[in-house]
Amino acid sequence: MARRTALDLLGLMLKAAPVPDIPPGRMVELPGRGRTYLVDTGEPPRGPAAADDADRIAAEPQTVILLHALACTGLLTWYPCLAGLRRRYRVIVYDQRWHGQGIKDGPFRLDDCADDVAAVADVLGIDRFVVAGYSMGTIVGQLAWQRHRDRVAGLVLCAGATHFADEPRRQDAVRRAGSRLTAAAERQRRIIAQLLDQTVDDRWAWRQFRSTSGSAVAGAAAVIARFDSRPWIGEVDVPTAVVVTARDRLILPSRQRAMARAIPRSTSYEVAAGHASCVLGAERFRPALLAATASVSSRIGVPR
Repeated sequence: MARRTALDLLGLMLKAAPVPDIPPGRMVELPGRGRTYLVDTGEPPRGPAAADDADRIAAEPQTVILLHALACTGLLTWYPCLAGLRRRYRVIVYDQRWHGQGIKDGPFRLDDCADDVAAVADVLGIDRFVVAGYSMGTIVGQLAWQRHRDRVAGLVLCAGATHFADEPRRQDAVRRAGSRLTAAAERQRRIIAQLLDQTVDDRWAWRQFRSTSGSAVAGAAAVIARFDSRPWIGEVDVPTAVVVTARDRLILPSRQRAMARAIPRSTSYEVAAGHASCVLGAERFRPALLAATASVSSRIGVPR
């Protein structure tokens, strides 16, 4: 049997979050773009219990659009956090291009992914929204702000970075970064799959894993490796929070912290877990995500 890496052993020491009742979703047509699978939790509760909730920040419910990680689906990345988020916000989660039941036509382009965010909001009749992204989702979130500044009201960036290739102009550096991203994504998927197989009774997780092909992961990783927002990330002018996965071996914590420093007046929250903490370290990740989202929500509309 092949020798396990340190990352494998770390994963096996952790426990995957149990899969709760998954909110129902549906296939949605994005006009001129394609079809994707989408879950919309609707407006959060408004009864007396909700009004007394100390965690409730905004008087008017806000919308949070969740963007998932590379090699995952929307639900597979975010299912441990949906219950906490939907008590406070209207939550939208969908499968991005080339992933799960997302749009399959055409090449994988990050600009298209960012425009899909606005297209999803258009279909649902949502004007302004907060974008919360994990890993690949942070890249799409940054671009969504850059391309749709009148729509994005805030950003929550988890386990993300402004760039992946240290020398983006050199083709070999980009190729190496893409290879690292592909290998790491597949390794994370394998670890999560092993843990879910041990802790989950149904086959829901397996269907989520199988819905994204290895070739799609490799193709998307090659594009992501060329991303670099450093020339403009300092222009971000909406409330932003960064969740740092402090034991991350794919996106180094130092790079995540550098992204937080580059964004004016951002807040930071550290999680003592690795890159798959959205599932493998959910008990640690979830409180940080909720605090980060509340921080952004509370600052929307407040003069800078």
